Amino acid sequence: MDKAQAPEPIVERLRSNLRAAGIRFTEADIQGILEQGFLRTVAAFEAILERTPVKPIPDYLDFWEGPASEDVRARPEPPGSAEQGVAQGTDTDRRDATIGAIAERIRRREVSPVELTERALARIAERDPILNAFQLVLAEPARTAARHAEREIAAGIYRGPLHGVPIAVKDLLAMAGTPTTAGSKILAGWVTDFDATAVERLVSAGAVIVGKTRLSEFAYSPGSNNPHYGPTRNPHDLERDTGGSSSGSAAAVADGLVYGALGTDTGGSIRIPAALCGIVGLKPTYGRISLHGVVPLAWSLDHLGPMTRSVADAALMLAALAGPDPRDPRTRRAPPPVPSWLDGIGGGVKGLRIGVLRNDGSGGVTGTPAALDAWHAGLAVLERAGAELVEIAVPELADLWILNSAILAAEAAAYHEPMLRARPTDFGPFVFQRLLTSYAYGPGAFVRAQQARAALRHRCAALFEHIDLLSTPAQPDAAPSLGTPAWTRLTGPFNILGWPAISVPVGTTADGLPLGLQLIGRPWDEATVLRAAWAIETGLAHAPRR
Repeated sequence: MDKAQAPEPIVERLRSNLRAAGIRFTEADIQGILEQGFLRTVAAFEAILERTPVKPIPDYLDFWEGPASEDVRARPEPPGSAEQGVAQGTDTDRRDATIGAIAERIRRREVSPVELTERALARIAERDPILNAFQLVLAEPARTAARHAEREIAAGIYRGPLHGVPIAVKDLLAMAGTPTTAGSKILAGWVTDFDATAVERLVSAGAVIVGKTRLSEFAYSPGSNNPHYGPTRNPHDLERDTGGSSSGSAAAVADGLVYGALGTDTGGSIRIPAALCGIVGLKPTYGRISLHGVVPLAWSLDHLGPMTRSVADAALMLAALAGPDPRDPRTRRAPPPVPSWLDGIGGGVKGLRIGVLRNDGSGGVTGTPAALDAWHAGLAVLERAGAELVEIAVPELADLWILNSAILAAEAAAYHEPMLRARPTDFGPFVFQRLLTSYAYGPGAFVRAQQARAALRHRCAALFEHIDLLSTPAQPDAAPSLGTPAWTRLTGPFNILGWPAISVPVGTTADGLPLGLQLIGRPWDEATVLRAAWAIETGLAHAPRR
């Protein structure tokens, strides 16, 4: 089907459903939807339904689980880990480049939280006018938190490796007394009197939150193409995009403005910007981290996770954030526990079976030559460390990507419909047209999508009879031009499955743009994902320079 074309019944159904919902639109909006190719997903979705029986129990009625990890709660001192470099232009001392490294210096009182916070605020003042990474800088609250952390540590009260460390959060998370715009004009004045659970847990761990970061409008784009607040520039090349939707978090971490940041991920919004900015991005298992206080994009697909400069740092932040929350029924009351990162991360990969994707069912290549070369370089590190590489076809990924898009559309439309009726002109064109496209799906589409989801989940779960982890390129190419959305084809399938996935840097293009490798694991088995990612990180750090 041509990009600017779609079957006329789908177009007419779109018009009819929009009128029935009382949503104002113009024929220019319909033409924009056609030109963007948004209706191709609707047509592909209907082709999947033709192959899906009507008998399966929908996925939302199946309480899926995965193997539990060993319960290890101790938090010993972190061993030395390979420190990821930060983008060119940063003046961050290499000794201070990671949370694990700086935490030990804070604990020994070689450096103070106040000093680190002032350094972070000065760096933000210098670089953010160029990068556009921060929606809101919380200078005075950060200074207050830093002084409090310093007093506690001086008194012998040490909360752990995040204590006194400057961190940023995506402006999708509520923080009491601050606006949470979700990258939109519509919520620009929304100020909450409560914190998101993830913010509460960072504060409880002693982290110093220095600000809230930019994102695409309502997180509904894999790029930083925000019409209200502008795009976020990639620290590695200011004419390139950071990816989205966790754009500002990625740029802030990559450029050394903060040590770590929170992102959300509905189709790749942690892993995509992590890959394009050369940092680590972890999407944990669905339900591992509470989403209470997070503006939703799609309730059954949203994940929250850390974005850091090392794998060990991602594990440290995961340990602080994870756990059940009675305010979020998506978190399990008794989830398989998060093991100490020390127990999992340094355990080696000998004997692990790594599935190497050779066919995703799309009929296309999974990456440019440079992206594939970097991916294979990371896989070679695992093989040298004793892992077994197993080529594997997962043609279900193509259908899962379409289903992820369809379910996302349905849930996003349900959340935004009141605003689509009341304030249609306050949406940017890209998001407005994506939301309008949601009305092109037929009656019963959501339930039928969940039936297809259940069947594909069952088939994909069988992969772990033959492999321990699956690997793909994190992105099929390096960062696109500024404001251009990236691809979700290799990331979206693992949101609909809810499996843990990580992007880890594995090299650069000839002109220095980062490239990433993605690892995907069984539900609740973040430990194995992190262990393999750490092996890649350390193996590449110690590899001879070319």
